[in-house]
Amino acid sequence: LLRGYLHAVRTTERRADRLDALADALVHRSVWIVGGDGWAYDIGFGGLDHVLASGADVNVLVLDTEVYSNTGGQRSKATPLGAIAKFAQAGKETPKKDLGLIAMTYGSVYVASVAMGAKDAQAVRALVEAESYEGPSLVIAYCPCIEHGYDVCHGPEHEKLAFASGVWPIYRFDPRRTKAGAAPLQLETPAHPAKLEDYLRSEDRFARLARKEPERFAELVKEAEHEVARRRALYARLGAA
Repeated sequence: LLRGYLHAVRTTERRADRLDALADALVHRSVWIVGGDGWAYDIGFGGLDHVLASGADVNVLVLDTEVYSNTGGQRSKATPLGAIAKFAQAGKETPKKDLGLIAMTYGSVYVASVAMGAKDAQAVRALVEAESYEGPSLVIAYCPCIEHGYDVCHGPEHEKLAFASGVWPIYRFDPRRTKAGAAPLQLETPAHPAKLEDYLRSEDRFARLARKEPERFAELVKEAEHEVARRRALYARLGAA
Protein backbone atom coordinates (compact mmCIF):
# COMPACT_ATOMS: atom_id res chain seq x y z
CA LEU A 1 0.00 0.00 0.00
CA LEU A 2 2.84 2.38 0.90
CA ARG A 3 4.70 1.53 -2.32
CA GLY A 4 1.57 2.27 -4.34
CA TYR A 5 1.12 5.56 -2.58
CA LEU A 6 4.76 6.61 -3.16
CA HIS A 7 4.50 5.63 -6.83
CA ALA A 8 1.37 7.74 -7.22
CA VAL A 9 3.07 10.70 -5.55
CA ARG A 10 6.15 10.44 -7.78
CA THR A 11 3.96 10.14 -10.88
CA THR A 12 1.98 13.21 -9.86
CA GLU A 13 5.18 15.15 -9.23
CA ARG A 14 6.55 14.25 -12.68
CA ARG A 15 3.32 15.33 -14.31
CA ALA A 16 3.34 18.56 -12.29
CA ASP A 17 6.92 19.24 -13.40
CA ARG A 18 5.95 18.72 -17.06
CA LEU A 19 2.93 20.98 -16.64
CA ASP A 20 5.08 23.64 -14.97
CA ALA A 21 7.43 23.61 -17.96
CA LEU A 22 4.47 24.20 -20.29
CA ALA A 23 2.63 26.72 -18.12
CA ASP A 24 3.85 29.79 -20.01
CA ALA A 25 2.46 28.36 -23.25
CA LEU A 26 -1.00 27.89 -21.76
CA VAL A 27 -1.72 31.57 -21.07
CA HIS A 28 -2.06 34.58 -23.33
CA ARG A 29 1.18 36.53 -23.69
CA SER A 30 1.04 40.31 -23.80
CA VAL A 31 3.76 41.47 -26.18
CA TRP A 32 4.82 45.14 -25.98
CA ILE A 33 7.52 46.95 -27.91
CA VAL A 34 8.62 50.13 -26.11
CA GLY A 35 10.74 52.83 -27.75
CA GLY A 36 11.30 56.54 -28.08
CA ASP A 37 10.29 58.98 -30.79
CA GLY A 38 13.76 59.01 -32.38
CA TRP A 39 13.29 55.32 -33.13
CA ALA A 40 9.58 55.38 -33.99
CA TYR A 41 9.46 58.56 -36.09
CA ASP A 42 12.94 58.44 -37.62
CA ILE A 43 15.62 55.75 -37.67
CA GLY A 44 13.32 52.81 -36.91
CA PHE A 45 10.20 53.96 -38.73
CA GLY A 46 10.60 51.43 -41.55
CA GLY A 47 10.67 48.55 -39.08
CA LEU A 48 7.77 49.96 -37.07
CA ASP A 49 5.70 50.41 -40.22
CA HIS A 50 6.45 46.79 -41.20
CA VAL A 51 5.18 45.54 -37.83
CA LEU A 52 2.00 47.65 -37.99
CA ALA A 53 1.28 46.42 -41.51
CA SER A 54 1.87 42.77 -40.57
CA GLY A 55 -1.44 42.29 -38.79
CA ALA A 56 0.36 40.59 -35.89
CA ASP A 57 -1.06 40.92 -32.38
CA VAL A 58 1.72 43.19 -31.14
CA ASN A 59 1.45 46.32 -29.00
CA VAL A 60 3.78 49.30 -29.46
CA LEU A 61 4.26 52.05 -26.86
CA VAL A 62 6.11 55.15 -28.06
CA LEU A 63 7.49 57.42 -25.33
CA ASP A 64 7.47 60.68 -27.25
CA THR A 65 9.90 63.32 -25.92
CA GLU A 66 9.73 65.22 -29.22
CA VAL A 67 13.54 65.31 -29.52
CA TYR A 68 16.54 62.98 -29.66
CA SER A 69 16.97 62.90 -25.89
CA ASN A 70 19.61 60.17 -25.51
CA THR A 71 22.10 61.71 -27.92
CA GLY A 72 22.04 65.34 -26.82
CA GLY A 73 18.77 66.95 -27.87
CA GLN A 74 18.86 66.95 -31.65
CA ARG A 75 15.79 67.74 -33.73
CA SER A 76 13.73 64.72 -34.74
CA LYS A 77 10.65 64.34 -36.92
CA ALA A 78 8.68 64.39 -33.67
CA THR A 79 9.95 67.88 -32.77
CA PRO A 80 7.07 70.39 -32.95
CA LEU A 81 7.03 73.50 -35.09
CA GLY A 82 8.84 76.43 -33.43
CA ALA A 83 10.88 74.39 -30.93
CA ILE A 84 14.60 75.05 -30.58
CA ALA A 85 16.84 71.98 -30.70
CA LYS A 86 20.22 71.06 -32.09
CA PHE A 87 20.02 71.46 -35.89
CA ALA A 88 17.04 73.79 -35.32
CA GLN A 89 18.59 76.71 -33.45
CA ALA A 90 16.20 79.21 -35.00
CA GLY A 91 13.13 77.12 -34.21
CA LYS A 92 11.92 74.15 -36.25
CA GLU A 93 10.20 75.40 -39.40
CA THR A 94 8.12 72.32 -40.23
CA PRO A 95 5.25 70.66 -38.33
CA LYS A 96 5.66 67.50 -36.32
CA LYS A 97 5.26 64.22 -38.22
CA ASP A 98 1.82 62.74 -37.52
CA LEU A 99 2.76 59.15 -36.70
CA GLY A 100 -0.71 58.34 -35.37
CA LEU A 101 -2.47 59.49 -38.54
CA ILE A 102 -0.08 57.45 -40.69
CA ALA A 103 -0.94 54.34 -38.67
CA MET A 104 -4.68 55.07 -38.92
CA THR A 105 -4.53 54.89 -42.72
CA TYR A 106 -4.16 51.11 -42.50
CA GLY A 107 -7.61 50.92 -40.97
CA SER A 108 -6.66 47.77 -39.07
CA VAL A 109 -4.35 49.25 -36.42
CA TYR A 110 -5.51 50.39 -32.99
CA VAL A 111 -4.01 53.87 -32.44
CA ALA A 112 -4.10 56.13 -29.39
CA SER A 113 -2.47 59.36 -28.32
CA VAL A 114 -2.29 59.78 -24.54
CA ALA A 115 -0.94 62.14 -21.89
CA MET A 116 -1.08 60.61 -18.43
CA GLY A 117 -0.63 63.97 -16.70
CA ALA A 118 -3.52 65.50 -18.63
CA LYS A 119 -6.10 62.67 -18.70
CA ASP A 120 -4.95 59.64 -16.75
CA ALA A 121 -8.23 57.70 -17.12
CA GLN A 122 -8.06 58.05 -20.92
CA ALA A 123 -4.46 56.81 -20.92
CA VAL A 124 -5.35 53.72 -18.89
CA ARG A 125 -8.39 53.05 -21.09
CA ALA A 126 -6.22 53.28 -24.21
CA LEU A 127 -3.68 50.80 -22.84
CA VAL A 128 -6.44 48.35 -21.89
CA GLU A 129 -8.06 48.66 -25.33
CA ALA A 130 -4.71 48.25 -27.09
CA GLU A 131 -4.01 45.08 -25.12
CA SER A 132 -7.44 43.62 -25.88
CA TYR A 133 -7.28 44.41 -29.61
CA GLU A 134 -6.45 41.33 -31.70
CA GLY A 135 -4.05 42.99 -34.07
CA PRO A 136 -1.30 45.64 -34.06
CA SER A 137 -1.70 48.51 -31.62
CA LEU A 138 0.18 51.81 -31.37
CA VAL A 139 0.00 54.02 -28.28
CA ILE A 140 1.86 57.35 -28.45
CA ALA A 141 2.49 58.85 -25.01
CA TYR A 142 3.58 62.39 -24.14
CA CYS A 143 6.87 62.02 -22.27
CA PRO A 144 8.33 65.04 -20.40
CA CYS A 145 12.03 65.57 -21.05
CA ILE A 146 14.73 67.83 -19.59
CA GLU A 147 15.29 69.13 -23.13
CA HIS A 148 11.87 70.83 -22.92
CA GLY A 149 13.43 73.41 -20.64
CA TYR A 150 11.64 72.98 -17.31
CA ASP A 151 12.04 70.89 -14.18
CA VAL A 152 10.48 67.54 -15.15
CA CYS A 153 8.84 67.28 -11.74
CA HIS A 154 6.35 69.73 -13.28
CA GLY A 155 5.73 67.36 -16.20
CA PRO A 156 2.03 66.76 -15.42
CA GLU A 157 1.36 70.51 -15.43
CA HIS A 158 2.95 70.86 -18.85
CA GLU A 159 1.04 67.87 -20.18
CA LYS A 160 -2.16 69.64 -19.13
CA LEU A 161 -1.03 72.82 -20.91
CA ALA A 162 -0.09 70.92 -24.08
CA PHE A 163 -3.45 69.15 -24.06
CA ALA A 164 -5.46 72.31 -23.35
CA SER A 165 -3.71 74.25 -26.13
CA GLY A 166 -4.33 71.50 -28.68
CA VAL A 167 -0.63 70.96 -29.34
CA TRP A 168 -0.91 67.41 -27.99
CA PRO A 169 -4.18 65.91 -29.29
CA ILE A 170 -5.68 63.05 -27.31
CA TYR A 171 -7.66 60.39 -29.14
CA ARG A 172 -8.39 56.69 -29.56
CA PHE A 173 -8.79 55.02 -32.97
CA ASP A 174 -10.41 51.59 -32.56
CA PRO A 175 -11.23 49.68 -35.77
CA ARG A 176 -13.70 47.50 -33.81
CA ARG A 177 -16.11 50.44 -33.60
CA THR A 178 -16.84 50.22 -37.33
CA LYS A 179 -18.70 46.92 -36.78
CA ALA A 180 -21.27 48.85 -34.74
CA GLY A 181 -21.53 51.52 -37.43
CA ALA A 182 -19.56 54.08 -35.43
CA ALA A 183 -16.53 56.11 -36.52
CA PRO A 184 -13.34 54.43 -35.30
CA LEU A 185 -11.77 57.71 -34.16
CA GLN A 186 -12.80 59.20 -30.82
CA LEU A 187 -11.26 62.67 -30.46
CA GLU A 188 -10.95 63.90 -26.88
CA THR A 189 -9.18 67.21 -27.50
CA PRO A 190 -10.89 70.47 -26.43
CA ALA A 191 -13.13 71.98 -29.11
CA HIS A 192 -11.96 75.46 -28.04
CA PRO A 193 -8.27 75.21 -27.12
CA ALA A 194 -6.50 77.55 -24.72
CA LYS A 195 -4.13 80.25 -25.98
CA LEU A 196 -1.25 78.48 -27.66
CA GLU A 197 1.31 81.22 -27.00
CA ASP A 198 0.88 80.80 -23.22
CA TYR A 199 1.88 77.15 -23.52
CA LEU A 200 4.84 77.90 -25.78
CA ARG A 201 6.22 80.56 -23.43
CA SER A 202 6.02 78.11 -20.51
CA GLU A 203 8.76 75.91 -21.99
CA ASP A 204 12.27 77.15 -22.66
CA ARG A 205 12.59 75.22 -25.93
CA PHE A 206 10.11 77.76 -27.36
CA ALA A 207 10.68 80.72 -25.03
CA ARG A 208 14.38 80.98 -25.96
CA LEU A 209 13.34 81.99 -29.45
CA ALA A 210 10.93 84.58 -28.04
CA ARG A 211 13.82 86.18 -26.14
CA LYS A 212 16.31 85.92 -28.98
CA GLU A 213 14.14 86.66 -32.03
CA PRO A 214 10.72 87.95 -30.94
CA GLU A 215 9.53 88.68 -34.48
CA ARG A 216 10.37 85.19 -35.68
CA PHE A 217 8.76 83.72 -32.58
CA ALA A 218 5.55 85.62 -33.34
CA GLU A 219 5.56 84.26 -36.91
CA LEU A 220 6.06 80.70 -35.74
CA VAL A 221 3.29 81.07 -33.15
CA LYS A 222 0.87 81.96 -35.95
CA GLU A 223 2.06 78.99 -38.01
CA ALA A 224 1.71 76.69 -35.00
CA GLU A 225 -1.83 77.96 -34.33
CA HIS A 226 -2.73 77.24 -37.95
CA GLU A 227 -1.25 73.74 -37.68
CA VAL A 228 -3.15 72.97 -34.47
CA ALA A 229 -6.42 74.14 -36.06
CA ARG A 230 -5.76 72.22 -39.29
CA ARG A 231 -4.99 68.98 -37.49
CA ARG A 232 -7.96 69.30 -35.15
CA ALA A 233 -10.31 69.92 -38.09
CA LEU A 234 -8.93 66.86 -39.86
CA TYR A 235 -9.38 64.67 -36.80
CA ALA A 236 -12.89 66.05 -36.26
CA ARG A 237 -13.86 65.07 -39.81
CA LEU A 238 -12.45 61.59 -39.32
CA GLY A 239 -14.30 61.27 -36.01
CA ALA A 240 -17.57 62.24 -37.67
CA ALA A 241 -17.23 59.80 -40.55
